[in-house]
Amino acid sequence: MQYVTKFIGLDVSKEKISVAIADPGRELPRYYGTIAHTPGALRKLIKELGPADSLAFCYEAGPTGYETQRWIESMGASCIVIAPSLMPKRPGDHVKTDRRDSEQLARLFRAGELTAIHVPTRDDEALRDLVRSREAAREDAHRARQRILKFLLRHQIHPPESIQRRWTKKYRVWLAALTFQHEAMEVVFTEMLHALEEIEHRIGRLENALLQQATTGAKSSVIQILQSLRGVAHITAITIAAEIGSFERFRSPTQLMAYLGLVPREYSSGQTTRRGSMTKAGNGHLRRTLVESAWSYRHRPAVKGDLAKRLEGLPAEVQLLSWKAQERLHNKYRRLVFGKSKHKNVAIGAVARELVGFIWAVARIAEQGRS
Repeated sequence: MQYVTKFIGLDVSKEKISVAIADPGRELPRYYGTIAHTPGALRKLIKELGPADSLAFCYEAGPTGYETQRWIESMGASCIVIAPSLMPKRPGDHVKTDRRDSEQLARLFRAGELTAIHVPTRDDEALRDLVRSREAAREDAHRARQRILKFLLRHQIHPPESIQRRWTKKYRVWLAALTFQHEAMEVVFTEMLHALEEIEHRIGRLENALLQQATTGAKSSVIQILQSLRGVAHITAITIAAEIGSFERFRSPTQLMAYLGLVPREYSSGQTTRRGSMTKAGNGHLRRTLVESAWSYRHRPAVKGDLAKRLEGLPAEVQLLSWKAQERLHNKYRRLVFGKSKHKNVAIGAVARELVGFIWAVARIAEQGRS
């Protein structure tokens, strides 16, 4: 018997899922109703609409994560998670309900107008959560430091002239020795210092866990080879490996550059071609990390210090790519800044874009060797 695929749009929320079904053809999707957001309810739905291999589900990426997709795939049906930012929208459509959203998903899914995102494996997602937890802790530390600085400024308390930089060991000793006339102020300042200290301990614990993943985790080979590049130490390498997952899903470096939003915007029509700033689409976590790494290439090419240690024992092909990256990216930075008088930030954006190409090349070497 020949089964016809049904295209099913799901509007997923915390407790409920609105379901709409689009049959092949041009008829409007039909609204099925709402079901509980549980594996049992999804299994019952698939059994009623089945067989499972004739069903194709989709839903928007959101706070509920990827477990719904994994449940559906484990039951024999196919399911994609789509990018909400790339979903076509009708101008002037100002009515939004769960029913309308699910029907629109089913209709666009049948028409092939939806863009699916990569669903990471559970191992990749766990590593990504660890990386982002450290990033969140660093943001908490920044806010805690700002609270302390604003407290001191509000009470016109300034460090002595002998302390030139903040948050050095000498500066922290001065902070710990401060006393206040009022007991309430003493309590507040002490708690601020304790809060910062606790956050910094949390960052240390998270970084130790990341270091363990870099040496013994499933992606240790990719993480090690990524560190062959200048500006990519173990935390940056882990971030790249966690956020990308598998480099095999990108056929070329250009695809990876576009995924990270490092390619320029384009407004072209007829005989006119205009390119603007980078799109900043896609993965913002990784884009910020790569831009920070790109600043290393403003210095002259050299293999010394930590980079020399990271290169020890790596294949000659990888070491050659590392050196080529230094020469090419440093020359590009100098050509843009000193030759074309570009702003340094613009030049670093261009350097980060080309750095992605070298990252893709060395990562593919590691993945091909692992397979």
